[in-house]
Amino acid sequence: MYLFGETEVFSIFVFSHFSYTIHTMPRKPSLRQKLQYKFENTLSAGSIAIIMWLAIISFITVILAAVVMIIAGIGGNPETGENVSFIEAAWGSLMHALDAGNLAGDSGWALRIVMLVVTIVGIFIVSSLIGAITSGLDSRIEEMRKGRSKVLEENHTLILGWSPKIFTIINELIIANQQKNRPRIVILADKDKVEMEDEIKARFPDTGNTKIICRSGSPLDLSDLEVAAPHDARSIIIVSPDEVSGPDTYVIKSILAITNNPNRRSKPYHIVAELREEKNLEAAQLVGNKEAVLVLSSDLIARVTAQTCRQSGLSVVYTELLDFEGAEIYMREEPGLNGKTYATALHAYPNASVIGIYRKNDELLLNPAMTTELEAGDLLVYIAEDSASAVLSSPPGKVNNEALQPRTPQPAGTERTLVLGWNEKAPSIIRELDTYVAEGSEVMVVCTGHEAEHAAAQLAPELVHLRLRYRNADSTQRAVLDSLKVDSYNHIILLCNSHIDVQEADAQVLISLLHLRSMASQFNRDFSIVSEMRDIRNRALADVARADDFIVSDKLVSLLLSQLSENKRLERVFKDLFSAEGSEIYLKPVSDYIKTGIPVNFHTLIDAAAAKGETAIGYRIATQSNEAAQAYGVKVNPNKEQEITYTDADKVIVLAEN
Repeated sequence: MYLFGETEVFSIFVFSHFSYTIHTMPRKPSLRQKLQYKFENTLSAGSIAIIMWLAIISFITVILAAVVMIIAGIGGNPETGENVSFIEAAWGSLMHALDAGNLAGDSGWALRIVMLVVTIVGIFIVSSLIGAITSGLDSRIEEMRKGRSKVLEENHTLILGWSPKIFTIINELIIANQQKNRPRIVILADKDKVEMEDEIKARFPDTGNTKIICRSGSPLDLSDLEVAAPHDARSIIIVSPDEVSGPDTYVIKSILAITNNPNRRSKPYHIVAELREEKNLEAAQLVGNKEAVLVLSSDLIARVTAQTCRQSGLSVVYTELLDFEGAEIYMREEPGLNGKTYATALHAYPNASVIGIYRKNDELLLNPAMTTELEAGDLLVYIAEDSASAVLSSPPGKVNNEALQPRTPQPAGTERTLVLGWNEKAPSIIRELDTYVAEGSEVMVVCTGHEAEHAAAQLAPELVHLRLRYRNADSTQRAVLDSLKVDSYNHIILLCNSHIDVQEADAQVLISLLHLRSMASQFNRDFSIVSEMRDIRNRALADVARADDFIVSDKLVSLLLSQLSENKRLERVFKDLFSAEGSEIYLKPVSDYIKTGIPVNFHTLIDAAAAKGETAIGYRIATQSNEAAQAYGVKVNPNKEQEITYTDADKVIVLAEN
């Protein structure tokens, strides 16, 4: 091993100390370093600073050239001997700096040399100037492309976040805005502005009188949020993103960024937000501070699926009420009906169907007792093509009392329901179904995976009216469906697998659906089938299978979000309609209300339903049940004066207790 001697150790110590002293001694910056530092700082201002420096250099060059010409007597008139003026010399230098072609007109070598120098400097300056301007314009265009400028709109609809649901929302808002003055939709999402605009233009080449403005930014960032002018918005829709882990957390933070914003407005916000899991509902309500209406998507789909699987055509009714095409739900105060009963109000509008009363104390009464009187300040809840079409009729329409045929409906028998597939909504659907069916009914679940089997085993003891059975099998296989004897079931529910790709999950549902429709033709029986599809674009493929009832998750949620963004009070209405408590929508045999085979107007059906404590809102013609162009025979809010001859197979759509 090598050892250092005393001399070497001393040398190392001295060198180390000397080096440390050199590195730690403060060094005073030179003039050149100071100038360079200040110059670099000015360049940080961007293209404007570069243009400014180029202008200074140009000015100095022109002035120096003019001074040289004056001192050296260059550029004067040789015939008169008159020297050039300073202004003329400066102007000539400037022209040479801007245009090299002016050099050809010079005479005299002294003048040519001076102007050559000016021209060369000018070439570099002009080239640099063009480059700086181009770079500055490119930078500015790129900045504008990012969508960072503040939105200068008021009374607009603001959508926060991006998902496939946004296209349905935009479509509904475009329809709702047709009668409005300068409507605006502003979208703020963590996505490229141009990409958003291109996708929207591809879906909506013509947005009518609605202008759509996109901005890039995170709804969770307060500075980004200010760009979208949330404090001036009429309503704010927060969609649950698909490509974010913990979408409910994203939504809750977005609500918090609005309600707890340092720049928030004094007036309450109108926020509509989507949640996916019920466990996050309480936290969202806390941050919403009574300013946010929350839509629990999984609960909505479960409730609607449970109701529509038992009644073919009901999903068409719900879609009609939820979208802005056709009939939708409105509220208005009608002083002319104050003191009148609800039974009288049912006949008040020839082109609108009354369904309830919204009391001035915020109490909602859907399908109340027929003797309920309207008071000053109450709002009438009604279904109409638009709010303007509801006009009081005088006198009210005539009722054909001879056609009335009040029958006591047969008690509901036991029902057998087949559930093909499983996802997180399945337990809620089965629980909801349990509240509607008669004692002794049965539900059979067929899917693959031990997770579903375990969940079904835990769910079975909770059920009151249903007996739950489970079978582990692939429901896309025709042999499996044949072995199930599907013709023995009253209702069939097809659910998407949420653990695989969206398109693959929808394809599995579609395959099972095609098999079922083939079996329906084979057995000459029309099954009541409700299918869940995660991508709305696949519904067009499903329509080929002649099914009239489809529950497209994203579409239903999008439709409800759009409705609530226009009228916050509708949240109470739809909550009651989708709940097992209170009155729901039913399709019942028209022969339980009137005599069939004779022409009657809808006033007659209204009276027949009112006699049973029910509110009639439409009908379904059985012969049109497979015609998509005729809305599968469903007509909501029909003309009350038009006479129709019904058959025993037709249905009347009523609002009634279970």
